[in-house]
Amino acid sequence: MPLAPLLVIAGVLGLAVGSFLNVVIHRVPRNQSLVRPGSHCPDCGHAIRNRHNVPVLGWLLLRGRCADCATPISARYPLVEAGTAALFVAVTARFGWSWELPGYLYLAAVAIALALIDLDVMRLPDKIVLPSYAVATALLVPAALLTGDPAALLRGAAAAILLYLLYRVLGAWGMGGGDVKLAPLLGFHLGWLGWGAVAIGAFSGFLLGGLAGAILLATRAAGRKSRIPFGPYMLAGAFLAVFAAAPIGDWYANLLTPAQF
Repeated sequence: MPLAPLLVIAGVLGLAVGSFLNVVIHRVPRNQSLVRPGSHCPDCGHAIRNRHNVPVLGWLLLRGRCADCATPISARYPLVEAGTAALFVAVTARFGWSWELPGYLYLAAVAIALALIDLDVMRLPDKIVLPSYAVATALLVPAALLTGDPAALLRGAAAAILLYLLYRVLGAWGMGGGDVKLAPLLGFHLGWLGWGAVAIGAFSGFLLGGLAGAILLATRAAGRKSRIPFGPYMLAGAFLAVFAAAPIGDWYANLLTPAQF
């Protein structure tokens, strides 16, 4: 399939997935069913009409307010939908029409849900993280076999173990249990791409988390004893590696290579 229509399909799919992720982000931390009740206003309880459930457009038609009680609807809902669509398009552009594409689209969806949940409640729910191991296996193992690249699986498994051990050691210094459980999942996907991606993804997560922590301290938005969710930075670092591991690696290698005169 040509890339252009594939990107359009990815964008539409991302909008639909983003709409579902809004439900996941709201309900999973509250241990609520993802199926029942259907979409409804949390303030007045009225069901949301089908025409208002269209991603992004529904919010715009409602002008950001419930159709029944006029309660403001957070702009985060359309932003999650549009953001998921944008990330799906970017991932599709990165991998093209390939066997591994579904695995990384799933990781993108999980990343958005986990990042926002961690920001909201400072927790990475097992209900999302642990089943993702099975999904990653189901999507990437056949991809490795169909592409004739079993080495990618071995590398991914080794990277998963390596990041688990790293975060398990760091857990003794306050790293959250959810971060420890998430690390192997990211390691598996990064290891598929290569050891450079593993190194850049892991390092970038710590770098981004450290920079965010320093900014929060400098602006007094947080204190030295404040808890800061680390999951969003792990995920951001991982996707930075997915998209830019090669150019970042080349740039770093050039820094270490003496200039030729």
